Amino acid sequence: MTELTSSHPLGRRSLLRAGLLGAGALAAGAATAPAVSAAPALIRRGRPVLTHGVQSGDVSAHSAIIWTRADRPARMLVEVSRDPSFRHARRLCGPLLTQETGGTGKLRVPFLPPGTDLHYRVTAEDLDGRATSEPLTGRLRTAPLGRAGVRLLWSGDVAGQGWGINPEAGGMSIYAAMAERDPDLFLHNGDSVYADGPLSETVSLPDGRIWRNLMTPEKSKVAETLEEYRGQFAYNLLDENVRAFAAAVPSQVQWDDHEVVNNWCPGEILDLPQYTEKRVDVLARRAFRAFHEWQPIDARAAVDGRVYRSFRHGAHAEVFVLDMRSYRDANTMDHTERGRILGRRQAAWLVRELARSTATWKIVQSDMPIGLIVPDGEDIEGVADGRPGAPGGREHELAWVLRQLARRRVRNVVWVTADVHYTAAHYYSPDRAAVGDFDPFWEFVSGPLNAGAFGPNTLDPTFGPEAVFVHAPPRPNTSPLEGYQHFGELDIDGRSGNLTVHLRDGTGAALWSRTLRPRWR
Repeated sequence: MTELTSSHPLGRRSLLRAGLLGAGALAAGAATAPAVSAAPALIRRGRPVLTHGVQSGDVSAHSAIIWTRADRPARMLVEVSRDPSFRHARRLCGPLLTQETGGTGKLRVPFLPPGTDLHYRVTAEDLDGRATSEPLTGRLRTAPLGRAGVRLLWSGDVAGQGWGINPEAGGMSIYAAMAERDPDLFLHNGDSVYADGPLSETVSLPDGRIWRNLMTPEKSKVAETLEEYRGQFAYNLLDENVRAFAAAVPSQVQWDDHEVVNNWCPGEILDLPQYTEKRVDVLARRAFRAFHEWQPIDARAAVDGRVYRSFRHGAHAEVFVLDMRSYRDANTMDHTERGRILGRRQAAWLVRELARSTATWKIVQSDMPIGLIVPDGEDIEGVADGRPGAPGGREHELAWVLRQLARRRVRNVVWVTADVHYTAAHYYSPDRAAVGDFDPFWEFVSGPLNAGAFGPNTLDPTFGPEAVFVHAPPRPNTSPLEGYQHFGELDIDGRSGNLTVHLRDGTGAALWSRTLRPRWR
C-alpha cells in the first residue's frame, strides 16, 4: 500500500467550499426531494450515483469508519491521503453496496497515522467495472496519542416534533455553526431521527409565519417497516448542512428512543392506533438494522455488537458511549424496587473501563440525563424517579456506578447528554445528596439540533444536583427559528489538561462557559 507521506493541510472551511458541496447533483437532489423517496430503490441506469454523501465515524488513533450509499448495486472504493489532491493516496476496496443494506456500506480503514488530518475520496464502481460514480470527498482527523489538545462537540435530537428540513430557513443551519468550530469529533447523543414523528408540509407559527418542511414518503407516517426506518435516516442527509458536516467531522453515534418509538422499552406492546405492528421488539430490530446501516458505526468496537463502546483521544480524553435504551426495565416498573437503565453487564463494563482508563478526562456520552425528571405519562422514562430521599428504581443502578467510581478513585468523570431539548450545566455534590458515598461531578446537557425546544425539567434531589446554568424556551415546542437550538463543546488544553466547557446556541455563540481543572487525588 502507498504510504501517507505528503502533507498539505486543508482547513475544514476550505474543504466545505471546495469539495463537500461540490457534488452538485446531490445538492440539487435535496431541492427536488419532495418528488422522490428519501431512500429510493436501487436502480441500474447510467453511472452509479452516491446519493447521500459520505460520513466518517468511530475514529481511533489508527483507524476510522467511512460510509456512503449508492443508487444501484456497486463496489465501494475509498482513497485516503494527507494530500487533498490525492496524489499520494492509499486505495482500498470496500464492500458491495446492494439492496441487502439499502445501498449503504461502510469500510473500516486501518493503519492510519495518529493525530493527522486526512482526506478521503469515495466512488462507487458498477459491478461490471465499466462505470464509476462521481467521487465525493471528506476529511477526518485521527485521534492523537500524546498530550494534544482535543475539541469535541455534542448534541442530539434531529427533526422532531414536526420540525424537519426547511429550505426557506436555510435548512438545519446549526450543523454549519458546528462545522465553524472545527471540532475533532462530534458526539451524537441519540434521537438521531424521529421515526415516530411524521412531518406535515406546513406548520403555522405563533407569530403568523409558516414553517415549510421538505417532505418524503417515509416522513409522512410513522416508521414500521425496514424501508421506512431507512427512510428516516436518509431524510436528514437530504440537508446540505448535515451532509457537509458529516463529511467534515467524524462522529460517535448512540441511539435513544425516537430511532424506534417514543419512550420504548424492551418487550413493550404498543397501544397506539397509528401502528399496525404493535410489538416494540419487532420494530426495534428493524430500527436497529437501519441505524447501523446508515450511521458510521464500527460494530466490532461495540461490546456486544450493539451500541455501547469507548474510544481514546490522546492522553487527555476517553469517551464512553452508553446505551440506556436496550437493557432497561419497563417505564411501568415499581420504583420502590431496584431497577435497570444500563443493565448489569453494561454497568459493570462502564465501571471497569472507567477505572482502567488513564485519560485525564473520562467523558460519559449518555443518551439521557441522570438527575432530571423525565416523565412518561404517570410513569418514569428517565433515571430520576421524582422522589426525594434514598435511590429508588433505576437510581439504584446509577448509585452503584457512582459509588464504585468513588471507591476506585476514578477522577475527572464528566457526563454529556441531550434528550430534554434545552441546555444546562448541573453540578452533583454528595453534600446535598440523599447518598453521600460518591465524588462530585458535572453533567452537561445540550440540544436540540433541529427539533422542538422544551424545558426546563425538574431536578431530582437524590444525587444532590444544582442547576448552575439553564437556557430553555418560554413555552413548549418552540420552533428552530426561535433561538433555542443548542450544542455543547469540550475543549481540552494539551499542555495543562484543563477542560473548558461551552454551551452554545444554534449560531455557535457561547451562552455559558466554565474551565475545569483536573483532580489527581
